[in-house]
Parts: sequence; C-alpha cells; structure tokens
Amino acid sequence: MQWSAMGVRAVFLVGFMGSGKNTIGQELACRLGWDFLDLDARIEQRERQSVPEIFRVKGEVAFRAAETAALSDFLTNSFRRNSVVALGGGAFAVESNRASLRNWPTVFLDAPVDELWRRCEQDGRERPMRKDHDEFARLYRERIPFYREASVVIETRGRELASICTEIEAALRLREASRDVPSNSGQFPPPGPATPSSSTQS
Repeated sequence: MQWSAMGVRAVFLVGFMGSGKNTIGQELACRLGWDFLDLDARIEQRERQSVPEIFRVKGEVAFRAAETAALSDFLTNSFRRNSVVALGGGAFAVESNRASLRNWPTVFLDAPVDELWRRCEQDGRERPMRKDHDEFARLYRERIPFYREASVVIETRGRELASICTEIEAALRLREASRDVPSNSGQFPPPGPATPSSSTQS
C-alpha cells in the first residue's frame, strides 16, 4: 500500500453514479478510525461553486480540469491522517488521474446498471451526467473498463455496509495498521431509500 511522505495511508473508492462511494467510504473510515475525504466536496471548496453549477456555467471540460487539480492537491498536500477518499464518478475514467493513482490502492464499487439507476432516482441528488436511462447505461458501459483497472473490485448489490467494508479491509489488509472503532453499519440501500449525502457525484 502507498504511503505519503508523512507516512500516511489512503484508499480511493471509485465507481459509477449510485455505487455508494460516499456511504461506504464514510462507514469504512468510521470503522478504521480514518478520515473521510470527498473529491467533489474539495472541488466545490476550491472553485467556490457546486458541481452542478460548474457544469452549467463552465462545462464538463472545465470540471474535469478542476477535478484533476483537486486530486493532485489531495495526493500532494491533504493527507495528514490515514484517509478513505471517494472520487467522483468520472474521475477514474481520466487516464492522467488513473496514472496518478497507480501506486495507491483503489477499490471499484460495482453494481448492475439498473440498480445504480434506481439508487440515483431515489436519492434525489442533482447529478449533471445523469440524463435518461439509455444515456446512463451507455456512459456506464463506456467507463466500466476503466473502473476495472482498480486494485480491488467489490460487488455491492443487496449487501450490508458491514459486509462490504469487511471485504475491503481484508482485500487491502487495512486492519493491520488501524485501531478498531465501533461501526455504524446498516443496510446499504438495495434499491430502498438511499442514505442522504451532502455531495453531488458526477
């Protein structure tokens, strides 16, 4: 596992819209006693605009540039403690971002495209890249080969948060350098009401 210059570890969660990167990331960080960081939230902080506003005003190309800059900032300046990082849905589809993360552990949270669509419908969040179902499925097919380059692939369909986090911990041997923290685990929504999150994923 990659360590920063300060001896800090980080795990990056990747996946399509609705894959649960924030929900699972927060739970995993809680279990390990690590920080949870959200790339989209960092972009909004740096740009002083929400993700939907950036897409509307500046367009996707400008958003992807801001996304890459924010990721670079994470990798060079942000890890003061061990961290679980949730990437936006399109971040890992960008070749330069994958290259930057090549030596860091990455986890692809997978689920069938119809379930991802249902989750997105239910959580009510504005997602600039979510249009009609056909376009949603096309974009998923386009990105899936990139997601599968992650270090670990985890199927999330119908599984409890505790089960998903335990599999990630085992695959990356995270418990070996982490203190035990009581879990707030619950059921990952398959296809019931999604856990609210403040971040907009792209």
